[in-house]
Amino acid sequence: MPSKAKGPLAGIRIVELGGVGPVPFCSMLLSDLGADIIRIDRPPGYDGGAPIDPRFNLLNRGRRSAALDLKSEEAVGAVLKLVRGADALIEGFRPGVAEKLGLGPDDCLAVNPALVYGRMTGWGQDGPLAQAPGHDVNYVSLTGVLHSIGTAGGPPTIPLNLAGDFGGGSLYLALGVVSALLESRGSGQGQVIDAAMVDGSASLMTLVYGLHAAGYWNDERGTNRLDSGAPWYDVYETKDGRWLSVGSSEARFWRNTLRVLGLREGDVPDQHDRSRWPEMREKLAAVFGTRTRDEWCALAEGQEVCIAPVLSLAEAPHHPHLRDRGTFVEVEGVVQPAPAPRFSRTPGAIQSPPAEPGQHTEEVLGDWGFTPDELAALRRAGAIA
Repeated sequence: MPSKAKGPLAGIRIVELGGVGPVPFCSMLLSDLGADIIRIDRPPGYDGGAPIDPRFNLLNRGRRSAALDLKSEEAVGAVLKLVRGADALIEGFRPGVAEKLGLGPDDCLAVNPALVYGRMTGWGQDGPLAQAPGHDVNYVSLTGVLHSIGTAGGPPTIPLNLAGDFGGGSLYLALGVVSALLESRGSGQGQVIDAAMVDGSASLMTLVYGLHAAGYWNDERGTNRLDSGAPWYDVYETKDGRWLSVGSSEARFWRNTLRVLGLREGDVPDQHDRSRWPEMREKLAAVFGTRTRDEWCALAEGQEVCIAPVLSLAEAPHHPHLRDRGTFVEVEGVVQPAPAPRFSRTPGAIQSPPAEPGQHTEEVLGDWGFTPDELAALRRAGAIA
């Protein structure tokens, strides 16, 4: 059945040309906020993504799946028919691939001039590397992100695929799609969004580039106030082998932290004396090693200090604060992050668990206007995978 979502994007229809990573995450976000999205999956046998049961592929939640063989002219024609009734299309092919399929921006805007056409790539639609393969770690390497993360004297630390795929890719594409949808309401015209992970990950570094230009940020990782260089913004191992994060940047929080640790200000060097940060870190590490993680958390509670436990994936959903806010939810036995952000009047929701590729092909095509005769023709042509 068509989406009955009540989120802020309820009524928005989007065609997603299925893939892995940043495009599914972008579509998941938009679906959580109420958009009705049909995911066009590839035929069985495509080698992509993690080899897990579809119900655990959480990036695919909230959308129905139709499997179409886009090498078939009939399947391409079917997608163009979907585009006629859509507000947006999202794709993550290498530059030029959608055009070769007959589903490029010109093809789609020809049948729907108001369409918002979102394109997700690592390197962008143009430039010397546009046709080169790559993954998150490569994109954040180019923009200074990876160089900047890690401890002093150590190698760069890979920040999962959060800064490139999701932070620099999916979130910027989602912002672009929603912004273009707002603009099209007034102009009646669609447009193309070129969301490149190199552009987005560079944008995420705006603060750091400004601090570097001002001479405040060193280009050597692990020596600055936000990269583990400052001993009052770091992680410390506790007596039980667990970890605490400390983010006591402001002077008042730093004084409160020293009090919780049983230290006086005179016991440690001046907070901002970089030359003595190693000495300060050594002293803090020794003190944190005298109690367990949970003992320190109990001492710090309500004391106006920026201290938090470093929780594992198994622990995080059970933290009292996250439980109280409903930050994690369970859908058909799978614990997962809830939709974000939150809306006071039109809250988002997970519309459905992840679908298997092609699970809803004829159902969703029917809901989007295909007649039984048209569906039968697609089956005869082999367009429906």
